[in-house]
Amino acid sequence: IKRHEQLAAWTSGDIVTPVSVWLPGLFNPKAFLTAVMQTYARANKLPLDVMVFQTEVTKFMSPEQVTEPAPLGVYIHGLFLEGCGWDSGAKRLCESRPKVLFEGAPVIWLQPKPIDAFAAYPHYECPVYRTAERKGVLATTGHSTNFLMMIRMPTDQPDWHWTLRGVCMLASLTSD
Repeated sequence: IKRHEQLAAWTSGDIVTPVSVWLPGLFNPKAFLTAVMQTYARANKLPLDVMVFQTEVTKFMSPEQVTEPAPLGVYIHGLFLEGCGWDSGAKRLCESRPKVLFEGAPVIWLQPKPIDAFAAYPHYECPVYRTAERKGVLATTGHSTNFLMMIRMPTDQPDWHWTLRGVCMLASLTSD
């Protein structure tokens, strides 16, 4: 029902990107992300193969707090953190809270940029999967069909700290 509501709202009247897109509600989120990147690349006459997403984790913990569309790119929501928590005050990854397996991720701003315009900051390259299984069929891209993308998550710990904890983001907490 939630997927239908998002698509119905998106396509009623003028077709404009929602203020924040519920990424797990899309049938093919990779295609949507590619379209966002392609739109920026074409508008700026840049080759698509030099484009990447600069991610910025916002202060918003729910999409209702976002009042206007992203100035560039798109806001996404609906992902879950596994293996860690989120410190909304410091805006960075933190240790999991006791007895909490999954935690809702904040709204994330995906900004298409040429790779040479990437901002450097302490981060963990967090893999995003469709389901908690973290496996799928190997696609022609060299990635699992369950893999969506990598998102840079701010941290004050080295990468290996989060890798050893198996930290990732999930679009769905069920495998169906």
